[in-house]
This record gives sequence, C-alpha cells and structure tokens, in this order.
Amino acid sequence: MKLLARASAIALAAITLAAALPACAHDLGQRHADNAPIVIGHRGGATAYLPDHTLENYALGIELGADFVEPDLVATKDGHLIARHEPNLIDTTDVKSHPEFASRRRTVTLDGVPTDGFWASDFTLAEIKTLHAVQPLGDRDPAFNGKFQIPSFEEIIEFVKRKSREEGRQIGIYPETKHPTYHQSIGLPLEDRLLAALTRAGWNHRSAPVFIQSFETANLKYLRTKTSVRLVQLVDADDVNPDGSLAFNKPYDKPYDWVVSGRAGLFSDLLTPAGLAEVRTYADGVGPWKVYLMSTACKKVVAGACQDVTGDGLVDERDRGLLPATAIVANAHKLGLVVHPYTFRPEQKRLASDYQGSPVSEIQAFYEMGVDGVFSDAADIAFVARAKFLLKTDPNYAKCLVNEHKCAKNRD
Repeated sequence: MKLLARASAIALAAITLAAALPACAHDLGQRHADNAPIVIGHRGGATAYLPDHTLENYALGIELGADFVEPDLVATKDGHLIARHEPNLIDTTDVKSHPEFASRRRTVTLDGVPTDGFWASDFTLAEIKTLHAVQPLGDRDPAFNGKFQIPSFEEIIEFVKRKSREEGRQIGIYPETKHPTYHQSIGLPLEDRLLAALTRAGWNHRSAPVFIQSFETANLKYLRTKTSVRLVQLVDADDVNPDGSLAFNKPYDKPYDWVVSGRAGLFSDLLTPAGLAEVRTYADGVGPWKVYLMSTACKKVVAGACQDVTGDGLVDERDRGLLPATAIVANAHKLGLVVHPYTFRPEQKRLASDYQGSPVSEIQAFYEMGVDGVFSDAADIAFVARAKFLLKTDPNYAKCLVNEHKCAKNRD
C-alpha cells in the first residue's frame, strides 16, 4: 500500500474506478476479444508514475488494468535477457553512482551513432542486480529513483504468471527485441534466447499470451521461421514537422537492418498498402507511432517554426491541432493485421489542443478509429478510455454493467 499511496492522484482515482467496475469489465479483453482493444502497459503500464521496466512498475500497471506488459529486452555479458529500454544503462539506472563501474563507461556505435554510456553487455547479470532503476524523463516524479532492481526476462514471465493467478485474468507479455542488429554484431543475439525463455515457460506457441515486437524487419522474419507466436512490426520516424508531415532523420529514418543490407526506403514504406502486404508475410500486426494514424499540425507557423498559441511561453503539443485520420488502420485490417499504436502519455503538454487536456479523450479517439490496442504509459487511462468506448459501442458491455449493478443493488 505504500507504493500506491505515493502514486499520482490520477493513478489512485483509476484504481478506485477499476475496483468499482463489475467483474465483466475486468475480464473484458478475454470475454469480448472480438471487439475489445487491449491495454498494453508501455514499459510496464505505470511508467508515468514509476521508473521503467521494474517488477513494481509491472505490478502497478497490472493493478491499473493492463492486459499486457511490455519488457524491452537487452542482453548481459553472460547472455541473460534483462528489461531495459536500451542496451545503454546510463539514463535508466543509477550506474553513474557506482564508482566500482566507472571504468566501464565507453563510447559504442549504436545503429550508426557513437553513443557514450554504460552497456549491458559489459555487465554480468549478478552485477546488473546491484543497480537500480531511475526515471529517465526529467518531467516525471523521481521519488522512486534507486529503489527498484532490474528484472530478468525469466523473472518477468514468472511474475506475470503469478499476477494472472492472483487477478483471476490472463495477463500477457509483449517483449521487444531492442537493437537486434547491434546485439548480433557483439555476439549476443536476442532471438533464440527469447524463444528459449518462452519455451521454458510453455509460451512458445500461437495461443500464448505473447506478442513479440521489433523496429527491425530481418529478425522478425527470422523469428517467423522459428515460432508461431504473434509478431508485430514497429514503425518509427524522427519527428513531426509543423505541417503534420513526418520527418525521417537518421537513425530514425528506416529499420537499421535496412541500413546494413543497403535496402532503400523509409519506415513509412512499411505502412503503404504494398508495405503492409509485405509485413503480412512475416508478422501479425503493426505498431506504428500514433502520428502515422492521426497527426497534428501547428496552429501558427512563423519562419517554418511552430509558435506558442496558448500563451504559456512554451511550444508543445497544446499548440497543435489534429489532422484527419489516415487509412492505415483500415488498410491493415483488410489484410488481417492488428494495429497497436504507441505511445500514449498523460501529461497535458503531450496532448493536442483538440483533447482539451484529457488523455482519456485522446485514447478514446484512437479506439474509435478502430485500433486493436494501445501502448500507454498509464494503463489506468487506457482502461478508462476503453470502458467509455465500449459503453458507446458494445451492447454486451453496457448490459453487463446494468445487470451487475442490479445484482449489487439487490444484494444491498
């Protein structure tokens, strides 16, 4: 309870709401699988409140309603998979405060970019366990920095299975292979290690509660030859231009395996009709940056730069307005691909002006667009948005709520 007591007010409010909802609301993702989008806990699901990729984050994310939690996977020196957003530990752990590891700081070329830091591949799992997670975003609460350990992939699987039993609902995992070409280049490829862990857990099969995702294509194609687990092609870009078009600057212009192989093109090519058809040959879905589906444009542009129109002295998403939705969701669905956009964050500065400061409204708009799930830093908000969406669109859900409340009233 100490953990929840120090969580944000919005998290506490969502826990209260989730507890008040009837049982049918909680197992909605299982009982109404055909029309209920899933809530994917981005880096855990409580990432707006706690450091990324810790068991405590996963626990709170599940409590807040996540159907899946996302472990980003990198490899240690001794070949273990751990959950970190990057193989570089400098921004997500307290490694800089460990003098015994100071000599391990070095510059590594990651996806073509020289990058300073401390690298997971220079540490054994035992050494990783002496480090603790920190909040990587400066505008989020640092109160929990240095309190939680770095989990291994096996620990996460075991934890999620236990939480499924405790919660009485199936919770899944959505692992991402981080920088697979880089890991292959240093002799620590991720793919077979990931599949071996899933096999040991009994989750290396089509109906397992697992999606595997990657920003690269070659490793997904390799995985398709080795497993029937559902695969998702992630699609990135570098930035959003003032007019709402996407900027493709290196290294966020294309999958890095394309750079290595010399393949021409951009990330956006994967979301054209032809690109989606190619994805369908090796994957089961796409995970696009959300602006591919509905972008935003600056309300005022001067000399090619977005201007502050809110009068708060800042230039952020509040100074932008929504553009019409694209046809990507419909095109993907025609091919049988699921669409899971990322990343939905609750801070008002990250919300277009149309949402009037409501992160629930943003996610609800994407549900109404037809996406099959969302990656959210705050699973509570995605959970509430889904409830509101289903009240409007699913008669069975509305009936469930009415009947359960009638039963509760009769019991009273």
